[in-house]
Amino acid sequence: MPLTTPGPTLGVVGGGQLGRMLAEAAAPLGVEVVVSDPTPDAPASPVARDQVVGDFDDEETVRELAERSDYLTFEIELADPDLLERVSEETGTPVHPDPDTLRTIEDKLVQKRRLADAGVPVPAFRAVDSADELRAACEELGYPAMLKARMGGYDGRGNVPIESPDDVEAAFAEIVDAAQGGSQDDPAGVAMVEEMVDFERELAVMGCQGAVEHGDGDERSPERDTFPVTETVHREEILRETVSPARADDAVRERARDVARDVLDVMQGRGVYGIELFETADGEILLNEIAPRPHNSGHWTIEGCHTSQFEQHVRAVTGRPLGDTGRRAPTVSANVLGGGDGRRQATLHGEESIFETPRAHLHWYGKREVYRLRKMGHVTLVGEDDADPSDLLSAVGSVRDDLSFE
Repeated sequence: MPLTTPGPTLGVVGGGQLGRMLAEAAAPLGVEVVVSDPTPDAPASPVARDQVVGDFDDEETVRELAERSDYLTFEIELADPDLLERVSEETGTPVHPDPDTLRTIEDKLVQKRRLADAGVPVPAFRAVDSADELRAACEELGYPAMLKARMGGYDGRGNVPIESPDDVEAAFAEIVDAAQGGSQDDPAGVAMVEEMVDFERELAVMGCQGAVEHGDGDERSPERDTFPVTETVHREEILRETVSPARADDAVRERARDVARDVLDVMQGRGVYGIELFETADGEILLNEIAPRPHNSGHWTIEGCHTSQFEQHVRAVTGRPLGDTGRRAPTVSANVLGGGDGRRQATLHGEESIFETPRAHLHWYGKREVYRLRKMGHVTLVGEDDADPSDLLSAVGSVRDDLSFE
């Protein structure tokens, strides 16, 4: 498709905060966005051109989205790769990243096996189909270990730490119950276990792949780039803050980018990939997990880089040249999470502190209901060129902590 403005329509499976920020980034490029989501008036709907209401794996919904779009992408791994592939073939609407990449990534065991076979460094892992197999694997890998649901887990959901042999039975039952809605009739294929990595810090690299289309539909050789290495700070398995540049030495950051490039070699299709990594105590880099889409660890790029991860994803999937991934200045971000007990209407208080802080930026996700640990927004703080990342991290945390839902 020729590159013109106004440009094409991009269909996005998923209308959460990632879909919202994709639509915000697409508008200045002349690219219109239509999202599909089972929740009416999803967070992306106020900024997207339109929303198709329906489940992520509903064929009628995805087909309508494809028929209304020039390109398809997804912002959630609950999208069905088989359905995306079939609808793409039948409607002629290309989908990026490739559905086969989604097949690889959505099952954590398949993902780890594929990457290990490609030579990407990963923690030791085992498939486990019973509590007895889990016990044997933990004896081999050592305690503590991390039990993971193969499918569907995110933001700490689907991860259960195992501190000792006494935890094995309950941990396996918890994962199986979560994966199968309380049924333990056939636990096979549900779980995997990994060694617990003794890491110095967690890192992330947003990798990106694109290819500029000619008017006749042919493509040039793929473009490839990475955003600067980011340090990620988690508590209770939830991302709380990001720091760029990461507080690691140059050799570690370069090794992290090398591993990210190796990961991109395995991925098929255009787009942005969130690549989560561990820096071990001896300076080695291990892959944790991959998201075939923009990722929370890259939200800081909206103000912190010349091209945000969201603009980059739109550029990539619609066949435009990739943008400059360079960092403007040291930048940090902090997630705004729900607190308290139960569910209630989401009304944010205390945002005056953000508006009064130079170079601070609020991103509100438009969710109408708040509950504990739900991601409601984030705050970004861009420093001067010589700013100390640790000082920025402390400052953005203070601003974020002035916010409440009470």
